[in-house]
Amino acid sequence: MVCLMQISVYILVEVERGEPWQVASEISRIEGVKTAHAVTGQYDIIVYAELDSLETLKDVIKRIHAIEGVQHTQTAVCLP
Repeated sequence: MVCLMQISVYILVEVERGEPWQVASEISRIEGVKTAHAVTGQYDIIVYAELDSLETLKDVIKRIHAIEGVQHTQTAVCLP
């Protein structure tokens, strides 16, 4: 029996320069991303995503890092 469980994650994004709102807007267009908000504090953007697998998560992280200005990410997977 195969059990498919959706993975919920928060991804904290540090932007090196530019407008975090522009980066958040680009991130919000990635499939699986539900919200991407520019915030104050150590990180510039908080992303919430619901994904099908860890492989999908790896793809989302790669796509975020490909966006100009993204310097660093920290991912927190929600526990069931």
